[in-house]
Amino acid sequence: MLNEKAPEFCLPNQDETEICLRDLSGKWVVLYFYPKDNTPGCTTEACDFTNELEEFEKLDAVILGVSPDSPKKHINFITKKELKITLLSDEDKTVLKAYNAWGLKKNYGREYEGVIRSTFIISPDAKVVAQWRNVRVKGHVEKVKDKLKELQDENNS
Repeated sequence: MLNEKAPEFCLPNQDETEICLRDLSGKWVVLYFYPKDNTPGCTTEACDFTNELEEFEKLDAVILGVSPDSPKKHINFITKKELKITLLSDEDKTVLKAYNAWGLKKNYGREYEGVIRSTFIISPDAKVVAQWRNVRVKGHVEKVKDKLKELQDENNS
């Protein structure tokens, strides 16, 4: 998937407004997939992205979080945690599957299908230029920001 065209998507955000990748052409997109609103790891990740939002905006980047939760659940999560990022709802898991962020997971020896915590940086020309899979939340947002800066420096040189 790296250096390939990013899979196109149109998903409803927390306000049920459709957000499409094609509408973000010319911008950097940080697309991250997470399992569930209001769970410890997902809350930490969303809060970390919110805390760094201004820095990402200075880098001309849009942050989009995607989970199978409904727009209504996203609104509750955003309100409860005072999030400033956009959350997209992929209830039928089409986009999760397109980015290989849905699959077999193991927890305490039990196998089940679920969201594989993943992050992608999509360039202004809609290519996947960085990816992280099975993300560990601690320190992750910092890594994404550093990679974005590095990619932009390469683009500008």
